[in-house]
Amino acid sequence: MSVIQSLFKTIIAGLVLLIVLVVITGQPTEHGSTWILFFVRWLHVTSGIMWVGLLWYFNFVQIPSMPKIPDEHKPAILKVIAPQALFWFRYAALSTVLTGLLTAFLNGYIVDALSFKAPFVAIGIGMWLAIVMAYNAWFILWPNQKKALGMVEVSAGEKAKAAKYAFITSRVNTALSIPMLYMMVAQSHGGI
Repeated sequence: MSVIQSLFKTIIAGLVLLIVLVVITGQPTEHGSTWILFFVRWLHVTSGIMWVGLLWYFNFVQIPSMPKIPDEHKPAILKVIAPQALFWFRYAALSTVLTGLLTAFLNGYIVDALSFKAPFVAIGIGMWLAIVMAYNAWFILWPNQKKALGMVEVSAGEKAKAAKYAFITSRVNTALSIPMLYMMVAQSHGGI
């Protein structure tokens, strides 16, 4: 039971379980560069799940729930939960984009994808959408969230304006996540 009490120990337990399952199922792990390509792609998918999962948490759970929360309870979300979630959100976005670009580079299609050259049009669209979303997360959403959450001192008017920009940017990213995910999956699974 003490393993699940600690997030770090839980992650280690998950990695140990992964290693055991790889060994038991005889998954290839000794093919050098092939395995490295797979591992980078796995990191990309794992990062992407965290990134989009948090984006959707904000838009499907936290934002719609805030008006229903009594004012005396809102500081717990605004001062504790939101900053922590935004930390993981930003770094998951960064990790997703970097491991995605690394995957494309290691597989030799980064230039073709980013320039929409056939047959990499779908993945290229997905990559550009992800890059725009990551830019929004780091350079629009985060600076405005710091103001909206009171992490940066601003006037009440500036705080309200920042909250509005953060909300709009978050909703834009949610809309972009839908075609981005489709394009990423479509490239290798025949959706286009």
